[in-house]
Order: sequence, then C-alpha cells, then structure tokens
Amino acid sequence: MTTTTSHGTPETPRTPRLPGRTRAASGAERLPSAWWLGLHQGALELKQFFRQREQGVFTFAFPVVLLFLFASIFKDDVEDAGITASQLYVAAMIGAGIMSISFQSLGIAIAMERDEQVLRRLRGTPMPPVSYFLGKVWLVLITGLLETLVLLVVGATMFDLDLPTSPEKWLTFAWIFVLGLTGCALLGVAVSSVPRSGRSASSVVVLPFLVLQFISGVYIAIDTVPDWMLTLGALFPLKWMCQGFRGVFLPESAQVLEQAGSWEYGRIALVLTAWCVGGLALCLLTFRWKSRRDG
Repeated sequence: MTTTTSHGTPETPRTPRLPGRTRAASGAERLPSAWWLGLHQGALELKQFFRQREQGVFTFAFPVVLLFLFASIFKDDVEDAGITASQLYVAAMIGAGIMSISFQSLGIAIAMERDEQVLRRLRGTPMPPVSYFLGKVWLVLITGLLETLVLLVVGATMFDLDLPTSPEKWLTFAWIFVLGLTGCALLGVAVSSVPRSGRSASSVVVLPFLVLQFISGVYIAIDTVPDWMLTLGALFPLKWMCQGFRGVFLPESAQVLEQAGSWEYGRIALVLTAWCVGGLALCLLTFRWKSRRDG
C-alpha cells in the first residue's frame, strides 16, 4: 500500500533491514589485520613443518647427535676453567642450533618456495607481505625454543650442565636468544636470494654456516682456534651467541678461555643488534618474490 505525505507526494516505502547487514553502505567486510594473518600463517607453517616427520626429526636430532658425539669424545676437564669440555660443547651447540633453525632453514626454505613460485602466488593474494614474514618468525621462534629446550635437557642430564638459578642469568639468555634468532633469521631471508634455483639452495647456504661453526668456537674449543680465525668469526653473530651462552651456563672461572678474558655482554648486545639492523637492510635490498627466470 502506497502512502502519501502531507504535501500529497507519494512516500517511498522503506526497505526493511536484513539480519546481519553491515552498517557500511558498501556492505564490505573488514579484512583481518596483518598481525592476525601472520599468526594464522605461523600456525600453518608449524603444521606443515611437523607434518614432514623426517624434517622435524632431523632438525631436532641433528644437533643432539653432534652434541653427544663431541661431548662424549672430548670430556676431559679444561685446565684453569673449572669446567669440562662437554659443558663447553653444550653452550656452543645451543648457539649453533639457533642459527641452524633460523639462518639455514629459512635460507633454504624461502629459496625453494621462490623457485616453486609459491611466493609469486602469495604475492597475488590479499594477504599483506608482512604476514608472510610474521609466519616465518613464529616458525623459527617456536622451533628454536623447542630445540634449545631439548639441548638443555640433554646437557643437564648427561653432561652435568648447571642451569642458572638467578633471574639475571635467564634474562641475559632471553635477550641473547631473541637478538641472535632475529639477526640470523634476517640473514637467512637475505641469503635466500643468492641461489639461482631451489636445487642449489642447500649448497649455497650450508657451506658458510659450516665454516662459521669451525671459526666461532662451536666444534673447536675457543682457546684453540687461531686468533685470525676468531677475528673473522667475530664479524658474524654465531661467535657472539656462543660466547653469550657460555656466559649464561658456565661459571665465571671459564672467562679465561675467551679471547678477551671476559664475557663482553655489552659487545655481544652491540654486535647482535647491528646484525638485526643490517640484516633488515639486506632483506629490503635483496628480497625478491619471483625467481630470476620469471623476471
């Protein structure tokens, strides 16, 4: 039925409001935030990681096996340090494990995703680019924490590693872990642009990581590495992570083994922060969504 106004003109009937209709005239739904999408992307990354059982087992078992071999073979007391060689290896392998999870894993995985055009397809979706990287951050953070926990349990139960009892030590461990993981992860993202294909990613990424482990006091005790090698290793974050973790998990008497005769926490923080900033700059300058053959 049509009604009229007081002026005699027909009144337009009102359209009833449908249930659930948005207030916006366009009716468009608000998209999730980049942080929320990054959280979901991280959950997806973790689910894919643990679904590949061989990869998960190798990731966590490899540093444990190396720790068991080195700490079992070299287990004598270290002169004037009040520790055993086994305890040295536990602290060093924690640093190497963090770099393996972040630098090596990301460098290889992102290069393969680029080669298989996964990144290109993701770039064409509404998902913000930052959400992709947040997903990778969640992946390396969770797996890095799990691997560190496994190494600490093995070190404490099998090689008499004394876990810290003071909050200050654990706070020191926390900032070294976060800065080291962040810097190495950013380096991994940057180095993923170096391989020409996904097939060559392992060779390009693993070789420098392997060399760094020898010149940063991971496989060889820090007091037996030549000074020029230590100087070269000091240019990269692995040496400083290992030194920081030795300061956290070893007694103060073990400082005599360090090149400077102290833990140098201030310098550790400075170098790791510099690598976080430098790694971010390298990512912004070098990261590509498409492979070289795609233009």
